[in-house]
Amino acid sequence: MSFDGFFTHAIVHELDQKLTTGRVAKVSQPYPAELIITIRAHRHNYPLLISANPTYPRIQITDIPYKNPAVPTNFTMTMRKYLEGAIINKIEQVDNDRIIKITFDTRDELGDSQQLVLISEIMARHSNISLVNRKTSKIIDTIKHVGSDQNRVRLLLPGATFVMPPKQDKVNPYLPNQIYSDLVKQTSDLTELGHQLQQHYQGLGKDSAREFAAELLQSDNLPTAYQQFLNHFENPDPVIITMANGKTQFAAFPPVDTPEEQLQHFNSISALLDAFYANKAEQDRSKELAGQVLKVLKNELKKDRRKVKKLQQQLQDAATADQYRICGEILTTYLSKLTPGMKEIELPNFYDENKPIKIKLSPKLSPSRNAQKYFTKYNKLKTSVDYVNEQLKITEDEIRYFESIENQIKLAAPDDIQEIKLELQEQGYIKKKKHGKKQRKVKVSAPEEFHTSDGTAVLVGKNNLQNDRLSFKIANKNEIWLHVKDIPGSHVVVRSTNPSEETILEAAQLAAYFSKGRDSDNVPVDYLPAKRLHKPNGAKPGFVTFTGQKTLYVTPHKLGK
Repeated sequence: MSFDGFFTHAIVHELDQKLTTGRVAKVSQPYPAELIITIRAHRHNYPLLISANPTYPRIQITDIPYKNPAVPTNFTMTMRKYLEGAIINKIEQVDNDRIIKITFDTRDELGDSQQLVLISEIMARHSNISLVNRKTSKIIDTIKHVGSDQNRVRLLLPGATFVMPPKQDKVNPYLPNQIYSDLVKQTSDLTELGHQLQQHYQGLGKDSAREFAAELLQSDNLPTAYQQFLNHFENPDPVIITMANGKTQFAAFPPVDTPEEQLQHFNSISALLDAFYANKAEQDRSKELAGQVLKVLKNELKKDRRKVKKLQQQLQDAATADQYRICGEILTTYLSKLTPGMKEIELPNFYDENKPIKIKLSPKLSPSRNAQKYFTKYNKLKTSVDYVNEQLKITEDEIRYFESIENQIKLAAPDDIQEIKLELQEQGYIKKKKHGKKQRKVKVSAPEEFHTSDGTAVLVGKNNLQNDRLSFKIANKNEIWLHVKDIPGSHVVVRSTNPSEETILEAAQLAAYFSKGRDSDNVPVDYLPAKRLHKPNGAKPGFVTFTGQKTLYVTPHKLGK
């Protein structure tokens, strides 16, 4: 079931019961398009997540921990100014649409009472969060500013008059009507009836319409069936359905004819959404936060790969350097046969007597200068080889470094992205923002911990700063260190000086999972005592050298925590 108007009705009903009369204790914006308002209600703190994320927009109470950015956004500061200390008067849905209005009672700067309305629009890429003065209908601020160049119908900017999205010409199903009865008389086909219900009623997603049609067709009493369908969203039984292909979807109630073994039940809609979106939203948040980092990586990799091609071409040119030396020697030998103004000459080749050689000349240069020109070219190419090889190694190492960061981002949590960004700032690839205040120092978080089947702890570095800290600060010298062979991956440490072969195998599978080879079936993983690691002077974060390693070939697998 999608997050349609009916599902919105269910979550609004839940939020209204739990949060109405509650007071705003705190406002946070941990991610660019997401707001968390902590509500103190019924002697309990409820973190209300309102998301305008284009991929996973929603509203719910969340228990998933979050971390605020070092510097709050202007939108965050505005929300704190107007909402902290405010009382929730009511939470309501606009018709049966995916629009939620939360009305707050508060006081203005003069102490006079006023009402503010926070409007959440759950509409994919058009999702937004707006704070509006109820009396004047003026927008105080929105999480996404939408100017006239983006939308000619609605201006979503501070100071503009708030206008609701255009209404669809459909019926609110919670108002008295007989449309469903007429539609059932016209068709008994499940798919067709579902489509017709979608065409006539507000807020019906494809899955909801199918369930609606099924209940109507299976009942002898249409008004009762109609009311029962609406009641599902007043008294939901939230479930996550695991399909035969392994994919999952959520619903406010168990779909018709779905086996119980495919269902996972939850106590609330919010708990359901936390479980369903835990990994999906986390990956999306990481991708959103990594936007600047990925742009930098893309540009640097493009530049370095272009540089490698240029350096390789220089090496190919240098491989022909002897030809320039031969031309110079032959010209010197037969200098008397050259006359000023010549463009080309054919001379005997004493390196190959059977094949004369044609040598191009510059008509503007004297015979001796033409010969010297070839010797100069030869010397320049020969002396450049060492420098070009050195630059080629530096550039290829940098490409591997950027590719390793790309790999880390694919499995990174939002906190890991912040550390990756910090690392690139310290390396000079991303400029540090200048603020009036001294910037808060970002503390490198602890590596992620897993456990093998015998309970042995295994630590995994999720970015290069964690990798360095894990390998040279946390790991004891006789503990086992692992890393995939010759491809980007995380540093992994088994917290044991004498682990079993099974433990090393499971740790190697984990190292393969946290690497660029996670989709392969046979990944080589090196392992050795941590004391054999060495970090060369000036090496980039995460780079180490080692000797005396053993290698296992494993299939990637993630361990339990």
